[in-house]
Amino acid sequence: MATVSPQETDSAPFDQPWTYTLRLPNDPRAARIARVTLRAVLSGHGMAELAETAELLTSELVTNAIRHSDGPAQLRLRHLCENRLRVSIWDSNPLIPAPFDAPPGRLDRLTALTEAAAKVDDTHGRGLLIVRLCADNWGGYPLADDLFGISGKLLWFELAPLRDAFDIAA
Repeated sequence: MATVSPQETDSAPFDQPWTYTLRLPNDPRAARIARVTLRAVLSGHGMAELAETAELLTSELVTNAIRHSDGPAQLRLRHLCENRLRVSIWDSNPLIPAPFDAPPGRLDRLTALTEAAAKVDDTHGRGLLIVRLCADNWGGYPLADDLFGISGKLLWFELAPLRDAFDIAA
């Protein structure tokens, strides 16, 4: 089920913020469905350049959510300023895996590269490492029981469009 905010109509300008939410059952097909939905949303909003990386990272987080929780998961796609994309995955398992339980440090990408080199022959257990290597920003936080009974955790990542060399020099 996708939800769209009221300002998101066919006549709305492309630079308006938007959010899409998709509830995913605890099913091995959920990652593929999340990728297809993500690609359609990014294409529809002129952000197709982010699709390949966003699909990979979304697939990793959805797969972890389905594998490590008993209930459904929820995918949230959100447009941020300067054409940044935030992808969030909620699941019912409250355990936040390290290092998503703390904000990324200044040297996290270097640490992640070192870990990747050590795990070069591993065939599983690298999903969060891939997110750390490819995302512009990432994190996680617990969701305590609230009025609506939502608990568990939320893991997220952000991607920004690549800038041209001319944009960076200016």
